[in-house]
Amino acid sequence: MGVYISYIFLGLSLAAPIGPINAAQLDRGIKGGFFHAWLVGLGAMIADAIYMVLVYLGVVHFLETPFMQTFLWLFGFFVLVYTGIESMIGAGKITRSKGQFSESLTRSFFAGFFMSLSSPLTILFWLGIYGSALANMTTSYGMNQLLLCSGAILFGVLIWDVTMACVASSFRRYLTNKLLVGISVLSGLSLIGFGIYFGVQAVHVLFG
Repeated sequence: MGVYISYIFLGLSLAAPIGPINAAQLDRGIKGGFFHAWLVGLGAMIADAIYMVLVYLGVVHFLETPFMQTFLWLFGFFVLVYTGIESMIGAGKITRSKGQFSESLTRSFFAGFFMSLSSPLTILFWLGIYGSALANMTTSYGMNQLLLCSGAILFGVLIWDVTMACVASSFRRYLTNKLLVGISVLSGLSLIGFGIYFGVQAVHVLFG
């Protein structure tokens, strides 16, 4: 059970950095309410799931070689540390906006979906992080556990999406710069911590 909780926390850490998706959720939640914000995040999560499947289909058969495992651990290390540092550096740069909002719920969903799907960094992001997780899961667990761990990552992302939608729509008065800075710093530190763990695993594969 502890393993699944750790992957849920990984999903939360991946979703929490204040980036384009969270910025869009805040904007649409403040303007249009909970469902607009949630559907932006849901659309992005569906795109993430598509990339996870592509990474699984394209990489999983080569993960048992020491070279590929080392590469994925190191790639995950660099991606996570870079993303964590970027999250901390970019903390507090989002500003609130209010006004009328007339877009449909479907448009909010596809805004998040295509924003994530069309990002050139998304596939690299999931290749590094989910590929690294696969390298660990395929050597430690069976197929059922692998699917559960993958689902736990997405569940963590979903928890954050719902949280962001609630914050943006129901607690608008609390969306201060100080709160956003705190979220970015904490999520950045979490990602750096996971990155260090991946780096240690790469060293173990190389010299263990």
